[in-house]
Amino acid sequence: MYENDIPQLKKSPLSKAAMAVRFVAIGAILVISLSAMGYVNGLFDAKRLTPERVVNALERNAGLHPGYRRNHPKGVCVVGYFESNGLVATLSKAQVFRPGRIPIIGRLALPTGDPFSPDNAIPVRSFAIQFTQPDGQQWRTGMNSMPVFPVGTPQAFVDLLIATSPDPKTGKVDPSKPAAFFAAHPEAQPFLAWVQNAKPSASYVTQAYNSLNAFFLVDAQGHKQAVRWTLVPQSSVAGEAPTQVDYLEQDLNEELKSGPKRWSLVFTLANPGDPANDASKQWQGDHQTLDAGTLVIDRDMPQIEGDCRDINFDPLMLPEGIEGSDDPLLAARSAAYARSYLRRTSEVSALQVPQAQEHQQ
Repeated sequence: MYENDIPQLKKSPLSKAAMAVRFVAIGAILVISLSAMGYVNGLFDAKRLTPERVVNALERNAGLHPGYRRNHPKGVCVVGYFESNGLVATLSKAQVFRPGRIPIIGRLALPTGDPFSPDNAIPVRSFAIQFTQPDGQQWRTGMNSMPVFPVGTPQAFVDLLIATSPDPKTGKVDPSKPAAFFAAHPEAQPFLAWVQNAKPSASYVTQAYNSLNAFFLVDAQGHKQAVRWTLVPQSSVAGEAPTQVDYLEQDLNEELKSGPKRWSLVFTLANPGDPANDASKQWQGDHQTLDAGTLVIDRDMPQIEGDCRDINFDPLMLPEGIEGSDDPLLAARSAAYARSYLRRTSEVSALQVPQAQEHQQ
């Protein structure tokens, strides 16, 4: 039902808006996919926004798939390391930035809500990573290949989920609802402009992945520097995506046979006046950047038995030396990720059902 309404939207008179809406809807709004409760512990009325309501909305949009993540359910685990060059150690006391190597566990995924979505369904890929420092502290981050998030507040995100929700009777989205939403939310224009021309990639390893949200690096004296970061691929640019349903995991496996794959971890330092609390706004003008080192993956494994399977990639799981900004979507993601994690780990995992495994192959 969810995938079957894509052609109707593409043929709609609102083709450009409908295409963008479909990318957003299928991706369950991509990187901040579980971020609907923007403020926790009572800052929002529990009757309006809660992690429970957000995860429910995601399930209505994409269908219920027991045992899978409520978003980005189709993915693959990767293992490797981060080799820091020490250049960011002056800005942050986190051990991850000291010269040397630390292990990472990651997950490359397709940001939709359906574990059986075609790999070319949307033009976005995601990369979630857990860095584990020598002192045991962890840094978890979830990144996406798009440059900007559609909206800047949790309430707008929830409204977008509602606007792109399929009608239970028809299984289709009413095109007038997302059109009305975007007309009322001009902050979404940068995202819409990007998604109209974006194309699905043929490989995970040729993509750049962006933090979207801003964070603070904190040095030993307590000085804070607002930053965003990007994983910049060191692999060559791939061709157009194949037409078959599943190709990303196979491509990754083939790529790794020829050797480890690498990305440069590049930090963009905020200038005075840059918004640190709105992921829908790009920072304009020239900025200082710092290459912190190289992230390397040398092994992949199916998520059914992979090391990443049981990790909740909470973006506020941060070591000393990195702090979250006051972007309300960060608290939202953290709260809703926890709710999704509890649901999927309490279910009989669909990943262990032979029929589901056959469907994935």
